[in-house]
Amino acid sequence: MTPKARSVFRCTECGADHPKWAGRCDVCGAWNSLVEEMAARAVASGGASRRAGGARTLAEGGSVAVTPRLRDVVGSESRRWKTGIDEFDFVLGGGIVPGSMMLIGGEPGIGKSTLLLQVAGRLQGAGHSTLYASGEESALQVKLRADRLGHDATGDVSLLSETNLETILTTATAARPAVLIVDSIQTVYTSDLEGAPGNVGQVRECAARLMRFAKESGTAVFVVGHVTRDGGIAGPKTLEHIVDTVLYFEGENSLDHRVLRAIKNRFGSVDEIGVFRMAPDGLLPVANPSELFLGDRGVHASGSAVTALIEGSRPILIEVQGLAAKAGFGTPQRVATGYDGRRLALLLAVLDKRAGLSFGQLDVFLNVVGGVRLQEPAGDLAVASALASSVYDRALPHEAVFVGEVGLGGEIRPVSQAERRLAEAANMGMTTAFLAERAVPTRIPKGLRAVGVRTIADLFERVFQ
Repeated sequence: MTPKARSVFRCTECGADHPKWAGRCDVCGAWNSLVEEMAARAVASGGASRRAGGARTLAEGGSVAVTPRLRDVVGSESRRWKTGIDEFDFVLGGGIVPGSMMLIGGEPGIGKSTLLLQVAGRLQGAGHSTLYASGEESALQVKLRADRLGHDATGDVSLLSETNLETILTTATAARPAVLIVDSIQTVYTSDLEGAPGNVGQVRECAARLMRFAKESGTAVFVVGHVTRDGGIAGPKTLEHIVDTVLYFEGENSLDHRVLRAIKNRFGSVDEIGVFRMAPDGLLPVANPSELFLGDRGVHASGSAVTALIEGSRPILIEVQGLAAKAGFGTPQRVATGYDGRRLALLLAVLDKRAGLSFGQLDVFLNVVGGVRLQEPAGDLAVASALASSVYDRALPHEAVFVGEVGLGGEIRPVSQAERRLAEAANMGMTTAFLAERAVPTRIPKGLRAVGVRTIADLFERVFQ
């Protein structure tokens, strides 16, 4: 009988090993830093000699491996598997790479299981056998969701209701599926570790073994990971360095659309996004995200501005709404949704100093419509214009787009890929684009007028006078 692998509790601060868990590391004194991990295998007799000071010898417990030259490595890139869900394939970089491991993270209830069950049905229908290992839901619950999705091939997906990793890997080895889906990594455990499912040690060890299985068998592995509001110490943040691709689901539960963002991708570009709309029969891909985010701009009111962002390789138009109102009492409020609060404070200071707009007695509210996070500096000009429009209580041109970074001196700086941003603006019916004077491209899309401005003061003079 094979003896059970031994585990130790290792300090994440100093690396010291402890035979059992404790709240405080005896070596460095750090609190709550011990994580259960697999201990190194015992070394054969005579091979455990150590150097002075306790360091291991170079050849202890190892063997010499073959190291071929890169030019001698034989092989070619595998053909990707298409799921038929265009937005999902786009975010992955063109499809699923055989033998890769992908992590899909997001808050509970955001739609991860629904999307992966749709992917499983599409792959099964395309001839790629799929094994769905569910550790959170019973077989009946998964079947009810599959019936709601309505795809014919979803009923042919192999289902395994199991949380023991050894059973999942043994079943997958015997079935040899093209795709293995594990939902979720927080519920899976290995018997070699004593910790409860979901702790750091269990999550890391299970993910490492699933990765090894993917590379050795050629099976593409999807792993679901839940994210809490603060990132979750035992969630996907601890696995990002292990897997090949990290996808995050974003969106508000009150909205009917979701954004799938690629944070890491060894087989494609990062920061790509795919937009889905939540419907009764599952998640439906949105071919034109700009049309979705700008679809409700019917009211021509002050405080609204449009900007063009580059998400990965895709230009997207979004609306920024700003509201400046007289503070009711005490310190004025600064509330930003979908925008960095520190960046908002910086822009308010620039508007005060360089454009003469004082917000000292005003509450400021900023909202990026559609639940999108505005992280690119190219949206600074739209944010500043929306706030100025609210202060003056005068609407900005309805078919205008504002693209540019605002510097501390009030100058408007150019941003990358201006031509692609303007092309998307022209496709969405915009007629005027305000951007940095040095960023005006030589080739301007037909029907669009590009206006170059040097400072925010110059911009406000053109727009409001």
